[in-house]
Amino acid sequence: MAGPSRRNSQNMGLGNVIFEFSAVGNAVKVCAVDPDTGLEVSIVGPANAGEEALRRTAMSKLRYMLDKRQPTPLKRGGVFA
Repeated sequence: MAGPSRRNSQNMGLGNVIFEFSAVGNAVKVCAVDPDTGLEVSIVGPANAGEEALRRTAMSKLRYMLDKRQPTPLKRGGVFA
């Protein structure tokens, strides 16, 4: 089930992402790794959820963690004394 991801809209603007699927009883642990930053996240979901749903959830968490690492700069308008 694991393999290199495709570069498309499912990657939510990320380049290459590495996925690893591990069955644990009636659940599946999915790890998503961004090779550019080395950031790895994991989720656990039901085994019957389907690979695409689990992949999307892991991608959402990876995007969230990448955004959290680099917050957007404050917009500074006006004059500060």
